Amino acid sequence: MATRQKVWVKILTKGDKAEIASVCGRFITEVLKPRFLPELRPTKFNYPVDITGKWRGDRYSFIQRYRSGFSDNDGAEFDSAFARLDHVSGERFDLMWHRHTGQWLCFQADVTLDEALRLMETEEILWPV
Repeated sequence: MATRQKVWVKILTKGDKAEIASVCGRFITEVLKPRFLPELRPTKFNYPVDITGKWRGDRYSFIQRYRSGFSDNDGAEFDSAFARLDHVSGERFDLMWHRHTGQWLCFQADVTLDEALRLMETEEILWPV
């Protein structure tokens, strides 16, 4: 029979979350927006208008905002997450990608924030659509 072990996990404080959000916000502004959203191009279909990020519990999601160009709901907006950082412990995260079926799958487990952002910059599966 297996025995239980106690594991100490550092929980993110509001200050930790604010610091991580700041680094991710800078990454969005300096890397993602210039690369994937240099200008708004309205179409008669759904088109991207912004890239943002936000916390949900211990998960930080990278989100692309879309605006509808369809005549029946012209101007309606919705969000679609494309990548996520799941806090594991300390300064380590699981880097997740959003599959077209709605599932979140782990792309790289137990990476630092810098490693995760570097992977998001180079790996196409983690890019906004």
